[in-house]
Amino acid sequence: MKTIEEINQSNIKKILEKKKLPEFFPGDIIKVGVRITEGKRDRIQYFEGVCIAKKSRDINSSFTVRKISFGEGVERTFALYSTIVDSIKVIRSGKVRRAKLYYLRDRTGKSARITEKIKKKIGIDLETAPKVVTEENLAPITVEKKTETTTKVQVKTKINVQSEPKKESSEGKK
Repeated sequence: MKTIEEINQSNIKKILEKKKLPEFFPGDIIKVGVRITEGKRDRIQYFEGVCIAKKSRDINSSFTVRKISFGEGVERTFALYSTIVDSIKVIRSGKVRRAKLYYLRDRTGKSARITEKIKKKIGIDLETAPKVVTEENLAPITVEKKTETTTKVQVKTKINVQSEPKKESSEGKK
């Protein structure tokens, strides 16, 4: 007999196979595609705003998005694995230190801004497979020979090192 948790986990796997949900956090500006049914027709309406709360509870996971529409604050809570949520796109990642950003309800304008989290790209694409190293791919190895000019430079540095203590000794005598 399956427990409720096992049934929920299997349902989550089925849902994630059908649609791709990105990883997002509170403070991120996200664009949620909401499926709206009007009579026989379906359409997708986008709701873009700041994610102010996220609740991770298996199949019961939800998130709250807040936006300012015509000077009025509008909040909407979505069930993460619901059929009405068609797509989620992260527009901008926010740098916050709290899990719930309810303090944004009291703020408007510049005080309601959230700084952007800058993600560093190191230039390595993990999705591409590494190239196989063969003899054709290898660069030829060149061996550098030591020339006389390098030895002359070394001799000059030795002379400079010896001349410096003489100056110090003459200054010590004065």
